[in-house]
Amino acid sequence: MVTSSATEQCASQDTDLRERWHRERARKEITVGAIRSHLEEQPSSQSIRACARRWCADITSLADAVIKARQNQEPPE
Repeated sequence: MVTSSATEQCASQDTDLRERWHRERARKEITVGAIRSHLEEQPSSQSIRACARRWCADITSLADAVIKARQNQEPPE
């Protein structure tokens, strides 16, 4: 038999996950919207592609920096 407390805990966890998903989705939409706006400001197809490549390179560089920082925080095995 599932207790009331266990049911409430599961409902709370579901709510927390749902709220987290909504926050992450909103952050992504804002970010992608800003990138799209920047791309739309470009004067030609060629400059749009060049700008998109710079965005990709910048995002990859950020990912590498985050990975490096996280590895520096982990204790050695």
